[in-house]
Amino acid sequence: MPATIIETHPQAHTPLPRVPVDPITLDLIENGLVAAREQMDALLFRTAMSPIIRDQRDGFPVITSRDGKLLAGQFGSPVHGFTERYDGTIEEGDIFLTSDPYECDGAISHANDWLVCMPIFKNGRLINWSAMFGHMADIGGKVPGSIPTDSEQIFEEGICIPPVKIFSKGVLQEEILRVILHNCRIPEWNRGDFHSIVAACRMAASRCVEMAERFGEAVYVSALHDLLDRNRRAMQKLISETITEEKRYFEDYICDDGMGMGPYKIACSLWREGERIVFDFGDTDPQSVGAINFLLSEQMFRMFCGQFMINFFDPQILLNDGFFDLVDVRIPEGCLLKPLKPAALSSRTHALARIFDVLSGLLGQSNPDYMCAAGFSDSPHLMYSGYDQDGDWFLLFQIGFGGIPGKPGGDGPDGHSLWPKFMNVPNEFIESYFPVRIECYETIPDSGGPGLHRGGNAMNVGYRFLAPGVVSIHDDRWLTYPWGVRGGLPGGRSTKIIERTDGRRELLPSKCDRVRVEVGDKLLFKTWGGGGWGNPLERPAHKVAADVDRGLVTREGAKRYGVVLRDDLSVDEFATTALRTELARQRGPAQLFDFGDSIAELKARCKAETGFDPPQPPTFAAWVRARQGKTQVVGHVNGGQPVSASTEYTDEIPLSEPRAK
Repeated sequence: MPATIIETHPQAHTPLPRVPVDPITLDLIENGLVAAREQMDALLFRTAMSPIIRDQRDGFPVITSRDGKLLAGQFGSPVHGFTERYDGTIEEGDIFLTSDPYECDGAISHANDWLVCMPIFKNGRLINWSAMFGHMADIGGKVPGSIPTDSEQIFEEGICIPPVKIFSKGVLQEEILRVILHNCRIPEWNRGDFHSIVAACRMAASRCVEMAERFGEAVYVSALHDLLDRNRRAMQKLISETITEEKRYFEDYICDDGMGMGPYKIACSLWREGERIVFDFGDTDPQSVGAINFLLSEQMFRMFCGQFMINFFDPQILLNDGFFDLVDVRIPEGCLLKPLKPAALSSRTHALARIFDVLSGLLGQSNPDYMCAAGFSDSPHLMYSGYDQDGDWFLLFQIGFGGIPGKPGGDGPDGHSLWPKFMNVPNEFIESYFPVRIECYETIPDSGGPGLHRGGNAMNVGYRFLAPGVVSIHDDRWLTYPWGVRGGLPGGRSTKIIERTDGRRELLPSKCDRVRVEVGDKLLFKTWGGGGWGNPLERPAHKVAADVDRGLVTREGAKRYGVVLRDDLSVDEFATTALRTELARQRGPAQLFDFGDSIAELKARCKAETGFDPPQPPTFAAWVRARQGKTQVVGHVNGGQPVSASTEYTDEIPLSEPRAK
C-alpha cells in the first residue's frame, strides 16, 4: 500500500489557496529552485569521497512539488514510485534510502545508484521533496565495482537496498547503515558519499523553506503550480506544431549482451493523438537473460523526451513535469526496457544511452533539418582493482568519453561525455592515487563520421598497469555503427586492446570481467565517434585542411570529404574538384540515415572487421514471451522448424525490417 504522510499542521488537509503570482516573483522562485539544484550539485562534488562522484560527477539532484512533480532536475521525479512502494509513515525529519530499481519504478537504473528522498515540511505541512542519487563505486557482488557483465539476476550485482527510513525524525538509523556498508568493498567511500547526498538534500530543503517564508506559503505553492502550467502550455504548442499524426518508426541496437548473443533491438513508434504524443516500444526485444536490461522509468523517459524536443525546437522553454500528461509512454512488461524482477541490470548503461539515439531518429524524421546523427550513446566503464605494493586494495573506476554527433548547427565535440555535466578525472590524480600510468590520452583521427558537419572523434586512453590486478570493461558499438544523417557517414566503432609485456596484443570484447593484468601490461581503451551530418563533399575544403592540421582528420581521411592536400597541407583545388565529382557520382542520392550496412551484412563481415565471431541470435525465455502475450510462432531455427513461445527459442532479429519508416 502507498506510504502514509503525517502532517502536523492543523489545516494540513486543506490545500493552500491558489493566488495570483506576478511575473517577477514567478521568475525569482523559478530561478531560486534552479539555484538550489545547482547548490545541491556543488555541495555533493565538494564533499563526496569517491572519484566517480567527486570528480566525474555521477550524481543527479531533483526538487519536486509536494505531489512529486519535478520542478528542477534531470532524471525525472523518483517520488511517485517511491511513495507507492514504501508502506510506512513519512514524517518531518525522515529521510529515505533505496538502491533497488524495481522498488522505485526505475527512478534509478542499477543497484550502484543510491537514491535518497527527503520530504520538506514547513510548519508541519509538506511543501516539497528533495532527492538525489549518486553512483557508489562498489556495493559488493561478484566483481569489483559491482557491475558484472555476466550476471543473470540483480542479486549477483551487490547489495540491493529496499526503500528504508534511514533517518527517523532526524535521527540516523546507524544499525541499518552499518549492515549496508558491511557488504561494500570500500565502505568509507560509500559512507562519505551517502552523507554528502543527505547534506545536499537538506540544503535544498533549507532553500525551499526560505522561499516559502520570504514570499508566503500560498504565493510560493501557487508559483509552483504556475510553473508547471506554463511548461504544459509551451509543450502543448510545441507538440501540436512539430509532431504529426502520421506514425514514425525507428530502431537501433545493443551490439551484444556480454554472453555471446546479440544484437538486441530497441524499437519505438511515434505519433500524435490529439494534443498527446505517443511513444510505443511494443516492437522492442524481450528482456535479456544477461545484464543489458534497462528498467526505463516512464517519468524519466518523459523528461528525456521533453529535453530533446526543447533542445530541438525551442531551447527557451524551461523544463519541469508540467507537460507529463501530454506524453503517453507504452512499454510492454518483459521487454528489454521493462524487465521483470529479478532480471539483471548491471549493463543497463548501453540501453539507457541508446534511447537518445532512438529519440533523435524518431523526432528528426518529423523535421530532418533539426535531426542529429547518432553519437556517443553510452557511458563506457573501466574497473581496475587489485593490491598495491603496500598491500592495500584499490579500485579505479573510469567513465570513458567519445564523439558527440554532427548536428545542424555544426560539428560534434571531440572526446566528450554522454552526460554534459560529467568531467574526466585528472590523469595526475589517477597516477597519484592508483598504480597506473596514463601513457596516452588523445582523440582518434578519422573516428568522427564525415559530413558537412563532422561527427566528434572518439578517445584513445592508454593505461599502463603498475600492479597485478583484474579489469572489467563495459562498452558497445563494436558491431553496429553510430549512424550518419542527411548524407553524413557513420562514425568509427570501439575497440579494446591489451598489449602484454611479452609483445602479444589481445583483442578484448566490449563487455568482459576478470581480465587479469600484470605489471607492465597496457590497455588501449578506444571508444567510438559520432556520426556525420550532411554531405561531406559539401564541407568547405579549408575546414578539412584545418582538421588535418589539428590532427582530427588524417590526410587519407580527408579524401572521404573529397579533399586532396599538398605536402604543406594546402588544398589542391584541381585534384579536389576532380575527386569530389567522382565521389558524388559514386554516392548517388543522399540517404536520410546511413547505418553503415544492414545487421545481416555487418554480422557477415564481423570476423574480418572486428576480429570477433558475430554474436549469436538472442535466446529469450518462454515465460517472457508468454507474459507479453506473444504465443504465436516467432521464429525458425534447427533446419527451419517453427519454434513456439511455449519453449525457449532463438528469435532471429528481423533483418529485413527497415530501421526507420
